[in-house]
Amino acid sequence: MIRYAANLSLLYPDRPFLERFEAAKASGFSAVEFMFPYAAGLDAVQNALARNQLKLVLFNLPAGHWEDGERGIAIFPDRQEEFRAGVAEAIRYAKALQCVRINCLAGVRPYELSEDEAWTTLVANVRFAADQLAEHNIRLLVEAVNSLDIPGFFLNTPARVERLLDTVQHPNVYLQYDIYHAQRMQGELIGTFRRLAAHIGHVQIADNPGRHEPGTGEIHYDHVLNALDDAGYGGYVGLEYIPAGDTDEGLRWLPREKR
Repeated sequence: MIRYAANLSLLYPDRPFLERFEAAKASGFSAVEFMFPYAAGLDAVQNALARNQLKLVLFNLPAGHWEDGERGIAIFPDRQEEFRAGVAEAIRYAKALQCVRINCLAGVRPYELSEDEAWTTLVANVRFAADQLAEHNIRLLVEAVNSLDIPGFFLNTPARVERLLDTVQHPNVYLQYDIYHAQRMQGELIGTFRRLAAHIGHVQIADNPGRHEPGTGEIHYDHVLNALDDAGYGGYVGLEYIPAGDTDEGLRWLPREKR
């Protein structure tokens, strides 16, 4: 049976981040995910999870200067020391927050950085992070992000991540399968899931166009989610979408007993 997690970076946008934990609990969720915990601080996030009896299932490695448009630093040769420091910081948070999945965003490749150099750096960084996380029984995930929303994102399709996994050859590296990003780039949502199921460590969803809740766009989510269930997917599905209106109104697609 599929389990769902509220993404607190996107849901409840009318509330400050730390107030979204209580909102998720009130909506009936027992699990949450978010992009980054670092700005809020470890103690504050730990207290918010404990106070609302929520399980944290995923967050990202530090991804550079997000406010300035950076979307990961794993491809940059001159920032490997920063990347490694970020891995150590993420492990510190994950252990305290009892989270066993951390996602790596590769980054946006600038024109002056060659494809080959970016690829070589990414492979080395992913191997390093996978080794470090494995020592603490934490899975490393790598996500494909569509290059229509984020032009130049280095890993923009599940096939690119699959190539990375084949190159890295590390048992602690998994694909974070974001169905919205996959739809934007290639479609074949169910076929791709079935082909890569053994390598998928987490799933995220949003509809297209607009990146809103299921039922607002073109993706037949009843069919897609049933296919995941039928395939025996036992992980979490993160609701990483932008509410079209009020978050709770938009959650009508997901019965409370399934949250």
